[in-house]
Amino acid sequence: MTVTTSKPRGMRTFLTIWVGQVISVLGSGLTNFALGVWIFQQTGEATPFALTVLFGNLPQVLLSPLAGALIDRWNRRLVLIVADTGSALTTFGAFLLLLNGELQVWHIFIIAAVGSVFQGFQEPAYMASITMLVPKEQLGRASGMVQMGQALTSLISPLLAGFLFVAIGLEGIILVDFATFFFAIGALLFVRIPQPKSSVESAEGEKPSVWQDAAYGWRYVRERQGLFGLLWYFAMVNFFLNFSSVLAPPMILSFADADALGLVQAAGGLGMLLGSIIMSAWGGPKRAILGVIGFISLIGVGFLIMGLQASILVISAGIFIGLFAIPIAAGTSQVIFQRKVAPDVQGRVFAIRAMISRSMMPLAFLLAGPLADRVFIPMLSPGGGLSDSIFAALVGVGAGRGIGLLFVFSGAFVVLVSILAFANPRIRNVESELPDLLPEDEEESDAVEENVSIDATLFPSES
Repeated sequence: MTVTTSKPRGMRTFLTIWVGQVISVLGSGLTNFALGVWIFQQTGEATPFALTVLFGNLPQVLLSPLAGALIDRWNRRLVLIVADTGSALTTFGAFLLLLNGELQVWHIFIIAAVGSVFQGFQEPAYMASITMLVPKEQLGRASGMVQMGQALTSLISPLLAGFLFVAIGLEGIILVDFATFFFAIGALLFVRIPQPKSSVESAEGEKPSVWQDAAYGWRYVRERQGLFGLLWYFAMVNFFLNFSSVLAPPMILSFADADALGLVQAAGGLGMLLGSIIMSAWGGPKRAILGVIGFISLIGVGFLIMGLQASILVISAGIFIGLFAIPIAAGTSQVIFQRKVAPDVQGRVFAIRAMISRSMMPLAFLLAGPLADRVFIPMLSPGGGLSDSIFAALVGVGAGRGIGLLFVFSGAFVVLVSILAFANPRIRNVESELPDLLPEDEEESDAVEENVSIDATLFPSES
């Protein structure tokens, strides 16, 4: 059965969902920080950090096309509820292992992988839902608010986690994280998210299969060269940024303590919060693509600065600059896709976007740890192969300097890739070459349906 409804006006429903998600993400940030310190205490190496992030991303990348196809078929509100519930249960599983004294590093890899599966459904469902909840002219501000939630996590979670680690221990922190999921789930129970009416049918006039839907998302972006090129630009940026960023905790902990790590992450969170506030108030530049490329270049500059010295002040300045630019770059990019992709296929397209843009990240995670531990750190240690080179003059010699050089390389390559992206006319002109696919007047949104068919209740595990 299908019930036709109108698209909600204003941002009230979005704000309700957003508040619940922010509280949940803050809780997850506490656990991520505490587990990061715990892993380094257990191993003293960079590779386990990289492997944890790898397992936290690879399932989401691999399963994105299927997840996107299913999201466009199912009730997106129910997808979000199931995804958040699954993540909560995964967190509680980590608590039980720790409580019984059985938690090991390899358990963290499995927990991260399972969480990635749920995140593979949650993220595209959330972003596609925003298009159905927020007026077109408010999309930039809504994207800025999403980034603000992540910024608050980066700012508050490290500082609070450091205090809670002493006060209630890792077990208490994970239990707090579990409790925060109820805010996200509770908010979703009291709202309605309209479903876009599907406009895609097979050649025979029948509803396509799930696999046809998954392939459709790929074809959609492949036929739009500006969007397709933009995704591969994001893939290269994600490769270089994640290649180094996953090594930030071991770089800092190699010459400072956990409190210093918390201060650095808080500086990054402050920069990200400032950037997200600006994005929320501003809505992004009129020509969005210039904002995307320009602010991604600024991220690269920030990462380059992070690698220059084994100094908490310098690293904090670099991460402040880099994370300040992220909300504006990401929010502006989100607006381009929300405007240029039809609402009824955004689940599929956003999932393909996630798959392509993150496709190089697993390789970055696989390479980062071993290269740091076995090549760059030894070579920039006293007496190492690069200890008398120009690179040593640039970043210094000693604790964390090998990883510092990786940060310099990563930031420089991000700037270079951004220049190449701007030189591509399809990317540079994506806004003028592709039409907007959202109605100017909210009253025009009559192609919306609330899907209450039996299919909307059939959810496998995500991503």
